[in-house]
Amino acid sequence: MAILDFLKSKEQKEESKKAAKKPAKVSAVKKEAKPVEKKEEKTESSAKVASPKIANSKFSYEAIKEPHISEKASYLAEKDQYTFDVSSRYNKNEIKIAVEGLYGVNVLSVNIIKIPSKKRRLGKTEGFRKAYKKAVVKIKEGQKIEIL
Repeated sequence: MAILDFLKSKEQKEESKKAAKKPAKVSAVKKEAKPVEKKEEKTESSAKVASPKIANSKFSYEAIKEPHISEKASYLAEKDQYTFDVSSRYNKNEIKIAVEGLYGVNVLSVNIIKIPSKKRRLGKTEGFRKAYKKAVVKIKEGQKIEIL
């Protein structure tokens, strides 16, 4: 088992060395006392992970790649709707949280459009233009997002 010793933590290595040197009765007493300490440590660390402050303040910069600027998008901007190129792995709720966090506006609705890949050709070479995901975000009336 000496080959796999590098996987053990320092505390486990020290325990195994002490257990080998001391009689069995003393090591059994120490083994009973130490798991109690470890349980206390686990409860403290689990409280840190499940804190509501972290979950509520979290929004992703990766969700929104860039604003999608086109003629249609400029017409929609007059109606309080803005378009963004979005990462394909995010859903409507995550996009809503990201827009609210980045631009500080109230989002009323999010509509998603998946643009498929299209065949393109340059001389003899054929290929595809990448597929992407576009989101149309409707915000509360009177609020604006400065894109340009």
